[in-house]
Amino acid sequence: MAKRDLAHDLFKSFKTGAIRSTKKPAPTKNIGAAGDPELIGELLTNMIQEREWNSGLAEGNLFVTWAAIVGAEIAQHATPISILDSTLTIQTSSSAWATQLTLVGDSLLQTIQKDPSGATIEKLRFIGPQAPSWKKGIRSIKNARGPRDTYG
Repeated sequence: MAKRDLAHDLFKSFKTGAIRSTKKPAPTKNIGAAGDPELIGELLTNMIQEREWNSGLAEGNLFVTWAAIVGAEIAQHATPISILDSTLTIQTSSSAWATQLTLVGDSLLQTIQKDPSGATIEKLRFIGPQAPSWKKGIRSIKNARGPRDTYG
């Protein structure tokens, strides 16, 4: 079995203008002859729709535009951490902020859902600041007393 030189095959296809046929049609509509330039915006839009990346981009936009969505004061004390199963986890700067945001969670959820980014958030989860953990790795002893247990 001989190895194919993909660069050489690509060069031949550009040189001769011959394009190898594929089983499924090209994701973009052809405007003009093969090899003519196309607008990058149209190519990206078609790629996003074909690969169903809309929800991932919407979630990314939520993280990027967080301050504009919730306001400067909340954004200063609360940071979105992750989205898992339509639940947005938000880490706050203090436990008091976590409590306050839990109380106004319904209105904050409605504000996030009205955002045009399109992220599908159904539930909010607020956590306070995290203390450093002595747990290292996925295997640890329950109810252990931290690093002093390793010294005998």
